Amino acid sequence: MSGLFPAICYESMGGGYTSPPSSTPSLALSFPTPMDIHILDALARGGFEEVLAFTDRKSGLRAFLAIHDTSRGPAFGGMRRWAYRTENEALRDVMRLGRAMTHKCVLLGLPCGGGKLVLLDDPQMDRAAAYRHIGTVVERMSGRYYTGPDVGTGAEELGWTAENTSFVTRPGPEGPGQLAEATAEGVFAGIASALRHRDGEEDWKSRTVVVQGLGAVGALLCKRLLSVGAKVSGVDVDAERADLVGHELDMQVLDASSEYDAVCDVFAPCALGGILHDLSIPRLRCQVVAGAANNVLTKPIHGDLLHGRGILYAPDFVINSGALVRGATFHLEGHRESVEAIGARIGGTLDRILDAAREEQRPPARYAFDEAEQLIAKGREAVKN
Repeated sequence: MSGLFPAICYESMGGGYTSPPSSTPSLALSFPTPMDIHILDALARGGFEEVLAFTDRKSGLRAFLAIHDTSRGPAFGGMRRWAYRTENEALRDVMRLGRAMTHKCVLLGLPCGGGKLVLLDDPQMDRAAAYRHIGTVVERMSGRYYTGPDVGTGAEELGWTAENTSFVTRPGPEGPGQLAEATAEGVFAGIASALRHRDGEEDWKSRTVVVQGLGAVGALLCKRLLSVGAKVSGVDVDAERADLVGHELDMQVLDASSEYDAVCDVFAPCALGGILHDLSIPRLRCQVVAGAANNVLTKPIHGDLLHGRGILYAPDFVINSGALVRGATFHLEGHRESVEAIGARIGGTLDRILDAAREEQRPPARYAFDEAEQLIAKGREAVKN
């Protein structure tokens, strides 16, 4: 037997794409440990519509699904499979990531909102059966939530999910196209925007970029940067992968953890988030931080610390949105967005944010977050009226 239950649920009016009650948005980018707080209060402060906890006894699946906002349209967010240390850690992550997806949607002008699904990975879990069960859960939501790839979820897992739902980004020719290249192009456009904003020009041939994380997106970003003449170094905790990508692209590979100390124009984090904090920021010797990883800042204050050091931080929830743009336009508008169009959209959005943040003399991350929250509030008010 399997179970699907609203263990944690915050709903407003029910049905369709209704909006939760309007309330003052929280300015925090992270959430306390859920068991240390009142769950419903936390969801209300974060503006969530609901969070579901569900299990499947046959496969061993344990998962959380967060729906942050559907006031503009269905929620979009991938499936992250990770070996979380505790259920609390998984719940915090799904809330943090789901809310960030809404920020991406509103800042890029997409007719949708944010959601996320996380699986608590376990060596005993039957992955194929688990993802097929997720497909049935997503299908029962009747288009309120669309899902896709994330850490731990690739083409194989998406294929299993797609056996039981149409509300998933399918791999292959039936889907919207390569999502990794869309993400890489958005990050490339973000780096270009940040360089223009800081120095007045891109001047690629004089630039040195360090890319942390050489997975699908990181490797494609390296290739894109090399194609315009930039000097690129890569690093990955998987030494074998790092050597393989370095050989294929004929680029320098750094020792893992040495990337923070490397002198460069741009540091591009493309692995996991939470890597910029009190200990790592003082080590940075770059002018720009711009990468594909989600939630790079451990806390909002760390964006302020970068700003204080004169390091330009391109908000990750703006520049790593390429896959979202491609997936949302395919599912909702019925066409495959080109990488050129995706890059132009993300680059233009960051241009505007950086210009406005400079005019107001504020850190870009703070400005982008506040603008996103204002846009969310306006959208919910419009639905309410």
